[in-house]
Amino acid sequence: MEHIEAATTPRPQRRPAAKSRVWLDLRRDKYLYLLALPGLLFFLVFKYVPMFNVIIAFQNYSPFMGIMKSPWVGFMHFERFFANPDFMLLFRNTMAINLLNLALFFPLPIVVSLMLNEVRSTIYKRLVQSIVYMPHFLSWVIIAGLTFLLFAKGQGVVNKMLESAGFARIDFLTSPNLFWIFVTGQSIWKEAGWGTIVFLAAIASVDPQLYEAARMDGAGRLRQMWHVTLPAIRSVIVILLILRLGHIMDVGFEQIFLMYNGAVSKVAEVFDTYVYRVGIQQAQFSYSTAAGLFKSVVGLALVLISNKLAKKFGEEGVF
Repeated sequence: MEHIEAATTPRPQRRPAAKSRVWLDLRRDKYLYLLALPGLLFFLVFKYVPMFNVIIAFQNYSPFMGIMKSPWVGFMHFERFFANPDFMLLFRNTMAINLLNLALFFPLPIVVSLMLNEVRSTIYKRLVQSIVYMPHFLSWVIIAGLTFLLFAKGQGVVNKMLESAGFARIDFLTSPNLFWIFVTGQSIWKEAGWGTIVFLAAIASVDPQLYEAARMDGAGRLRQMWHVTLPAIRSVIVILLILRLGHIMDVGFEQIFLMYNGAVSKVAEVFDTYVYRVGIQQAQFSYSTAAGLFKSVVGLALVLISNKLAKKFGEEGVF
């Protein structure tokens, strides 16, 4: 009997090796990987390959000598950058614009998503979504042009309306006190609608039975929103906030450059425009690379710290 049982007992199947499992997964999901290939190539070519060139921040780089033959200077360019009187000005302007975006722009897509979720008419909901999405597809050149048409002191529509109402014209575009507000307002108008896509997708995945249970307990629309919808999408909000903190030093070159003028230079000069002005126009490649690398290191540190704090408070985090 022992021999019969031994003969009939199935042998445990060997698990395929790790290398074999990888090839099996590739063969099984080849079309999904093929679909992701353009995105992977984009990040490989434009994000990872250029990372090798950051070593010129530690060199006295010369285009004629190349990266391999340029003399090594260590942290000299970083010391020069931090000792520059412009550093604190750049840091203040960059942080001020980003903190305004974080306080005013980041919550707005959440609010718009919650409001759109309460709309019961499908036609009206899709119409509103299409309208708020449209500015995302406009370039910053068009948005800057619209801003000048509306708020220019001479021929701006707003100033003409103020003048016709008996008020004095206001120099909106050359006022340092209004520059940060204008930049933040442009970002909100352009990207707030587009930012609702992720939140609406997260809201759509909420279990309808939770809303039914809340209604049975007597919760109204606002109570359901506060106690059901927001807790359900909290993890998505935390992840997007962490990713947003990674760009806290990245204002966006094109928008600031188009709105830049001599009258607002003290509040408009940020790291992105400084790198362009010093690195491209003055050909100080190593120095500007050091400034750009500082931005990246700060962003990476903020992502790591915020991700660790999110996990400490019970959230999933990014990784």
